[in-house]
Amino acid sequence: MVLKKALFGFAICWTVIIAFLCLITFRELPSIGVAGADKYVHVVLHFAFIMFWGFYVSLTQNEIKISKIIRLVILSILYGIVIEVLQELFTTTRHADILDVLANFTGAILALMAFVLMKKQKADRH
Repeated sequence: MVLKKALFGFAICWTVIIAFLCLITFRELPSIGVAGADKYVHVVLHFAFIMFWGFYVSLTQNEIKISKIIRLVILSILYGIVIEVLQELFTTTRHADILDVLANFTGAILALMAFVLMKKQKADRH
């Protein structure tokens, strides 16, 4: 029960953190010398989004249901699109970018693949 509540809290916080990081204005960010570094950030943000929500949902169901994880992937993609639209409409320093949406999708799909592998590994043990 404590783990379920903690995962729910982490998932909610992560969802808010994504919006905050994507909508806040950063005056000057240090350059790390990696082309497209922000795309890697999007991959990680949405990978973690699916992992937190996926573990929470799996814990409430007592099993990993891939159909539920796929729904989370769709939700992640839609959430990312909404944030991109909000960036375009309500910020002056950020703009909508289809490559950000693709990076979000990549992170979500990688997390889906992780859940598929976990489910397969669990089935192989039984």
